[in-house]
Amino acid sequence: MWEKLQEIARRYDEIGELLEIPEIYADPGQLRKLTLEQKELEGVVTAYRAYRKAEGVIAESEELLSDPELADMAREELKAAKEDRERLYDELRVLLLPRDPNDSKNVIMELRGGVGGEESALFAYDLYRMYSMYAEKRGWKIELMNYNDTELGGVKEADFVVSGDGAYSRLKYESGVHRVQRVPETESGGRVHTSTATVAVLPEMETVDVDLREEDIEMQVYRSSGAGGQHVNKTSSAVRLIHKPSGIVVSCQEERSQVQNRAKCMQMLASKLYELEQQRVEGAITSERRAQVGTGMRNERIRTYNFPQNRVTDHRLTGDVKNFNIDAVINGELDPIIDALTMQYQAEALRQSGEGQT
Repeated sequence: MWEKLQEIARRYDEIGELLEIPEIYADPGQLRKLTLEQKELEGVVTAYRAYRKAEGVIAESEELLSDPELADMAREELKAAKEDRERLYDELRVLLLPRDPNDSKNVIMELRGGVGGEESALFAYDLYRMYSMYAEKRGWKIELMNYNDTELGGVKEADFVVSGDGAYSRLKYESGVHRVQRVPETESGGRVHTSTATVAVLPEMETVDVDLREEDIEMQVYRSSGAGGQHVNKTSSAVRLIHKPSGIVVSCQEERSQVQNRAKCMQMLASKLYELEQQRVEGAITSERRAQVGTGMRNERIRTYNFPQNRVTDHRLTGDVKNFNIDAVINGELDPIIDALTMQYQAEALRQSGEGQT
């Protein structure tokens, strides 16, 4: 562990020296690669150097314990430094866990109404609003790619890109079936209904990251459409791309030109093909998106939004804290849930790494 940390610190310093060379700035690709690597290493190096500093304070304080005039101060500093060292050791173990290579990427999110008719579409809209508010709180940008609404303001389907620092590292936990229990606006008898919506989260890939050949792509154009005259365009600017070898279909209608919509479709297609290739490499039978969202049936949920009981329950959490205030969550306060999931998965990864070392 310590040799690895020393190697990381050396690489971090090496990048700092490279970034002082003027010629590096003439190559934007290389510059971006180095600054991204530096940013990824910074947290580990900062914690490692703080750990070494705490060790230095411990050594100095132990020497001063024999001095009657400085012993009391030394004991206080020794206690604080030992606490810091213990905390930083745990932090370093987490920081050294294998990173998801896609954590720093932007994400493409797909929302679909599931079981429950119009109420599921209304719930899908609530989820879209929730993610929009969460993105705003974190300073991220949301860009619509495809949005089909209903007469009552629900969402049949919504595809959008979330751009921002660490977007995938946070939002990847949202993949799956989300279930809602409430009295629908369409219910006159006051009965609680159960409906679902599905969420898929894909890391946004560049077209250069996958093998995309023009001869494998069929392009169709059509007019944008939406309920009540929304998102309607009088020209055929909406684009649908069909990847013939895989059968993947993507569409985008939110931009005003065919060129812009096609560019977005290509990026979306690249993300889906990357996902498909990852599954092939891992020997999976079905795509990650299908694994994420299942069939949309009620018993495949990852989270339940129970309005009568004013709580959100994440069914993946195994600790004491698995219920959260629904008003806060539905208004974009997702960090408590995501933090709890992150800590749980990190704890499991640490447990497995410990077993592997025994």
